[in-house]
Amino acid sequence: MNAAAPIRSYETTPSLQVAFLGLGVMGYPMAGHLARAGHSVTVYNRSTAKAQAWVAEYGGRAAANPALAAAGADIVFACVGNDDDLRAVVLGEQGAFKGMKAGAIFVDHTTASAEVARELHAAALALGLHFVDAPVSGGQAGAVNGALTVMCGGDAAPFERIQPVTLAMAKAVTRVGESGAGQLAKMVNQICIAGLVQGLAEAIAFGEKAGLDMKQVLDVIGKGAAQSWQMDNRGKTMVDKQFNFGFAVDWMRKDLGLVLDEARRNGARLPVTALVDQFYADVQVQGGRRWDTSSLITRLV
Repeated sequence: MNAAAPIRSYETTPSLQVAFLGLGVMGYPMAGHLARAGHSVTVYNRSTAKAQAWVAEYGGRAAANPALAAAGADIVFACVGNDDDLRAVVLGEQGAFKGMKAGAIFVDHTTASAEVARELHAAALALGLHFVDAPVSGGQAGAVNGALTVMCGGDAAPFERIQPVTLAMAKAVTRVGESGAGQLAKMVNQICIAGLVQGLAEAIAFGEKAGLDMKQVLDVIGKGAAQSWQMDNRGKTMVDKQFNFGFAVDWMRKDLGLVLDEARRNGARLPVTALVDQFYADVQVQGGRRWDTSSLITRLV
């Protein structure tokens, strides 16, 4: 079940015709914020029932394929699963690029490879279109609350056009470089998270073995140098062995696969990241494919 976008305040921006492709746990509320902010939204989803449910809740309309959804749109947003899913909604006779008007902008919120971002950026320019890679951080809660962090790669002019619109679903929308840079920044984000969660898991497991009241200890050390978002938001739920808070192990392994592929290309050494990726593989074997990423602790208790 997808969470609806809550009512929040939005900056006043001109109303645009936009499309949103992909209404999963992230895309459904993200598209909802665009509608609530006053934009005319057309949605597309492989499951037509989900698209119709979105229209019933937010208005707008559903389209039968990405090309029809993108027709006439000023900006086309997408949030799908991986590189292949992204190509499927962008390219081909029913792909978004086929329906987009000249000068329109495609904004990709999928966590995908930098390679596919550069590929689609070049394809867009050849057609008189624009492409911005714009992966997000903040998880399902960030999407629902309109508080995502968006890291963008691409040309400066289209970024400046999409930034105020994207702020309907985000607390920060920042251009970090040329095409592909947004995806690379998201990889940096995932490397940081992988190491932090493993460290937090080990710390909690150690404290429990030592007989400490770990919720009290987390309150204490959370006021010092050990404090992190992961500790604040996942520490006590890890103590309670609750792992149903959004970003799934399967998705993290997909993201870390992108990271490790890129590291092989650029020569970066990621020994901790590679190890934590294998720890997540252990969690998958335990049946935790849909547990959230804090479930690393289950290997240690």
